[in-house]
Amino acid sequence: MRTLATLLSMSLLLAGAPDATAQAVRQTKVPWDDKFRQLDEIWPTANTYRTASGAPGHDYWQQRADYVIKIALDEKDRELTGSAAITYTNNSPDTLRYVWLNMDQNRFSEDSKYVAQRNSDGDAKESYGTLRAGYGHRDGKYGFKVKSIVDGSGNDLSYTIVDTLMRIDLPVSLPSSGQTTFTVSWSHKIVESEVYFSRGGYEHFEDDGNDIFQISQWYPRPAVYSDDGGWHQQSFMGRSEFTLQFGDFDVEITVPDDHIVASTGVLQNPDTILTDEQRARLKQAETAKAPVMIVNQQEALRNEKSKSRRSKTWHFKAENVRDFAWASSRKFQWDAQGYQTRDDRLVMAMSYYPKEASPLWDLYSTAAQIHSMDVFGDKVFPYPYPVMSSVNGQVGGMEYPMLAFNGPRPVKDKKTDEITYSRATKNALIAVVIHEAGHNWFPMIVNSDERHWTWMDEGLNTYLQFLAEQLWEDEFPSRRGEPRDIVNFMKSQNQVPIMTDGESLKNTGANAYAKPATALNILRETILGRDLFDFAFAEYARRWKFKHPTPFDFFRTMEDASGVDLDWFWHGWFYTTDHVDISIENVIHYQIDTKDPDVEMPWKRERYEGEPLSLTRERNEDIDKKVDDNPRLLDLYNQKDRFTVTNADRNKYNSSVKKLKEWESELLENEDHFTMVDFKNNGGLVMPVILELTYDNGKSEIVRIPAEVWRHNPKKFSKLLITDRKVASITLDPRWETADTDLSNNYWPSRGAESRLELFKRERRRGRNLMKDMSVELKTGDEDNGEGGRPGGAE
Repeated sequence: MRTLATLLSMSLLLAGAPDATAQAVRQTKVPWDDKFRQLDEIWPTANTYRTASGAPGHDYWQQRADYVIKIALDEKDRELTGSAAITYTNNSPDTLRYVWLNMDQNRFSEDSKYVAQRNSDGDAKESYGTLRAGYGHRDGKYGFKVKSIVDGSGNDLSYTIVDTLMRIDLPVSLPSSGQTTFTVSWSHKIVESEVYFSRGGYEHFEDDGNDIFQISQWYPRPAVYSDDGGWHQQSFMGRSEFTLQFGDFDVEITVPDDHIVASTGVLQNPDTILTDEQRARLKQAETAKAPVMIVNQQEALRNEKSKSRRSKTWHFKAENVRDFAWASSRKFQWDAQGYQTRDDRLVMAMSYYPKEASPLWDLYSTAAQIHSMDVFGDKVFPYPYPVMSSVNGQVGGMEYPMLAFNGPRPVKDKKTDEITYSRATKNALIAVVIHEAGHNWFPMIVNSDERHWTWMDEGLNTYLQFLAEQLWEDEFPSRRGEPRDIVNFMKSQNQVPIMTDGESLKNTGANAYAKPATALNILRETILGRDLFDFAFAEYARRWKFKHPTPFDFFRTMEDASGVDLDWFWHGWFYTTDHVDISIENVIHYQIDTKDPDVEMPWKRERYEGEPLSLTRERNEDIDKKVDDNPRLLDLYNQKDRFTVTNADRNKYNSSVKKLKEWESELLENEDHFTMVDFKNNGGLVMPVILELTYDNGKSEIVRIPAEVWRHNPKKFSKLLITDRKVASITLDPRWETADTDLSNNYWPSRGAESRLELFKRERRRGRNLMKDMSVELKTGDEDNGEGGRPGGAE
């Protein structure tokens, strides 16, 4: 369990309590919002498990779970039956009396919390899909059916199922450094992916009668027990993903004889499973410059028609992974290409897809995986596993170690049978393959708690996805990452802080993917610079590779490795819903007052003469004045205006100059231009202030003011700019790099917005004409029936 102090501090902060950043510190005088208060006051206290630098401590530990699994697919009944021998190693300093397991298929049970908590919008409307899924949950056939749980000697173990969790009570307590082995036997029906919000399942193809099975969350998995949370026991509600232990897997998968299986891990029995030609093609693919078809379309079509009743067993092993998934179908085409990592290891990038996915998948799936390994390997660390696979099916995008399910396909014209794909579909496939492949780094290797902190894998991975997309081709239309693309969400009401439990998020795509990805991109491009950011980000990944980091380990490492205090940034972007809206409120141009009357008086006269003539003076110009008729009233002051310089003025100036020190005289003679700019923080989020200054000669320059300028007053500040030339105009955030939500107040002089005026025709509203509608139906029915009978085709 998380410490009470940490949770209480965070709850106060997220609730917006006054000065919630530290319960012991209270501001009782003027209202004060300290945007730069140090977050160590609310972060967990560093210890020997997790250090203040963000690195694992010298006493860091984590549990381990190793598996030997045998699983069989019943294609006709769409059911899995299997057993898993699980060896659990207790590396903690604690003695454990029981072990908790994740039973995520229980989400689909009729009595699950997930089913019970689903609600409606209350608007008397429900989608067909939602209602269909609701009825599906009621039939009671889904979820794990546990057949037995026995220890290493075959003795039955007591167990208790609590929603999507199961507690196994150990007959003898498991001491620190101890191991226990137990075997769970079970079965469960496979859900239909299209019907349920599932991360796996089957997809049925009516035209050929075959299925694609994408199998995930299919076996009992020990929950995480950690130094920062004890047993992680949040039920699986479908949205937030998983928190899992590392271990080795030895898995035998029995499927129909004509199926092709894609899986986490390396195939152990290719000699008995694959043909000689398929093995030769795989060997060729290792050094190929383009994907090689291991199973081509013609061979897949033959498999589609065979419907074999025999079975065969595919044997896979995977080392040091946190999960295991697989897919099986006789529809699969299979391509592969070898990739040499930066540390000189061979990885086989492979794709599995039905004919319905060609020609799109042939071109882009494996290529996008290899591109991901290039970019992520450069920015994080080289891909450490021997295989990376992408599988097409109903699941649009879901990640597992070495394997991902990806969805986009071309479309087939029903009349011409022509297969085409749009630009959007092409880019969607490239993007989702990059994203799901990237999840191998976050969270499959840098193994954060997805169930609690969704952003730690989705946000970091989406940031790297953005980098990879931008290196795919010029102007790739990335959906997330550019600051300008997040502004509408940032100023919306439908959001919560990034540091919110995954199940409590609103607008998950923006909150957990887009906002943290954009924040990191801004941190890299605008605040730290690429070199500092890239070093610190890679250091975080290196430190926590194959370990369980928390958000605080990430925050602390980024500061430790960059050498920059970023607490203000984490506070604003991750702990609040503030947005960026900085405005230019006022601008005044100055030059040094030289005190020299021969300089200052002509300057004042020029300003006076430049003022507009008042209406009164203009209308009185042709009217005779008193002094016109009485010249004797005119004197010296009528001959000399108020800007006339006298010798007395000059003598006074010369006398005062003689008293100045040399450096004071130099400043008095300075001809630089001084511009005082007043700024206001309307959105609450403090950020660097980036200005483009354009001078009176047409030249321009960028001036960057760090975020610390807001430290003593987070609502407003004034800045004196000293320049050689006069500033003619100022643009705030000229490259749109801070996600400023209102650009209209970013200019001096101000600018009017430009857009388009749309013209339209008004259409007269008419009521339903039943006589006309029925007349059409009757005519249609006569034609359909051929004998003037009951109308047909009116549905």
